Amino acid sequence: MTRERELLVTDRAERRRIWIEVVIVLGLSLGASAVYSIVSLVAKLTKPVPLGDQSTALNTSQSTREWLDFTYQFLNIFFALFAVALVLYLLWRPGRSPFRRIGFDLSRPGRDLGAGLALAALIGIPGIALYLGGRALGITVAVSASPLDTFWWTIPILLLSAANAALSEEIIVVGYLFTRLHQLGWNRWAIILGSATLRGSYHLYQGIGPFFGNLAMGVLFGWCYEKWGRTMPLVVAHWILDAASFVLYPLAVLWFPTLFGA
Repeated sequence: MTRERELLVTDRAERRRIWIEVVIVLGLSLGASAVYSIVSLVAKLTKPVPLGDQSTALNTSQSTREWLDFTYQFLNIFFALFAVALVLYLLWRPGRSPFRRIGFDLSRPGRDLGAGLALAALIGIPGIALYLGGRALGITVAVSASPLDTFWWTIPILLLSAANAALSEEIIVVGYLFTRLHQLGWNRWAIILGSATLRGSYHLYQGIGPFFGNLAMGVLFGWCYEKWGRTMPLVVAHWILDAASFVLYPLAVLWFPTLFGA
């Protein structure tokens, strides 16, 4: 199954409106993340400390008080998802569901789950090798893992954070962006490479290695979306990858501290 073709927009005013819309959406979401990541990488590269000797932390505590820590982390996830709601609203048309338009529905749960699991395996194993290789070459910073036993709600929040990342990246950077760029007349590979470059860019805060790893992931996910017309398996795969990174990576660091550069 290939994705449904979007009609080319030829009206000049409508094309301008779409471009403005895309800029606003990305400026409110992952485009801003990409800019901050680029600045973060420049800051790291201009430090006297080599890039490979630096670190970055994921899912850090927001307060020393437990109830505030939970509240801040939950609200960060909750309000981040409004960007996803926004693009779904922008893709909605009377009589045309935005969920079905980008293949984010439950019409084929078994096939989507199977495809998501396969993609997660295909990306996950080389991803570990790429991270370790980047650490060895000094082009990837050490990722500091959040402790899993801080509070009873730590793991549920980490799983929600993984869901937030999966939804935000796949719905916005694939489902929404592909739709709009097709309407503007971009060809398939220009869209795939443009989306993949954006995906790599907002991971630059982790170093140069993760940029190329996420670029490759973006190319694969973009090709799959063009082939299948569905974001659901991409969301499933992304959630599995991030859930494993957030929950299993701290255990890997604990068990193999030398290997994972802790």
